[in-house]
Amino acid sequence: MHDLIIIMKEFFQSMGIQGLALNSFIESFFLVPPPDFLLISMDLTNPEKSLFYALICTIASALGGMVGYAIGYWGGRPAFNWFFRKGGKEKFESVEKLYNQYGSLAVFFSAFTPIPYKVFTIASGILNMNFFKFMLASFFGRGLRFFIVSIVLMLFGESIKQYIELVIIGVTVVIILFFVILYKKRKSFIKH
Repeated sequence: MHDLIIIMKEFFQSMGIQGLALNSFIESFFLVPPPDFLLISMDLTNPEKSLFYALICTIASALGGMVGYAIGYWGGRPAFNWFFRKGGKEKFESVEKLYNQYGSLAVFFSAFTPIPYKVFTIASGILNMNFFKFMLASFFGRGLRFFIVSIVLMLFGESIKQYIELVIIGVTVVIILFFVILYKKRKSFIKH
């Protein structure tokens, strides 16, 4: 399996920007390596184009999310179970629980964090999530992730590469705290 991932990564890399777009698109609904590896490599090679690469990833990934949504919408749970043969039922139940609690924020966090975004794109279609909210959460979540990676690499270069996941997790924690504080303030405002 590891060899297959390396072959896919090299295939996408050999195509340059088109490979970055294709990788970002497909990864939103199918099991291929995340585009982050290719994005990091391209950012380090051409730091002056980093923001352009992040934009390509964001747009292609959000469009791929639309395909995932369509797969879930028209394919239902059988499609989900086919894509995620190992533990599909448990994954779907976890996603459904997150949707019931957080709605489109669940999509945003899956698009932004290392949580598999593809699981949420397909589940969003199955759960008939509002398509506009789905796309908005996908675009902002994916964009935030890819632009943070590119900006951090532009500013710090190779020295930060090994810590990029920690940067994303740190930003995730800050965003979660922001929403928790906002929720509590809103709740206390409503009571008064």
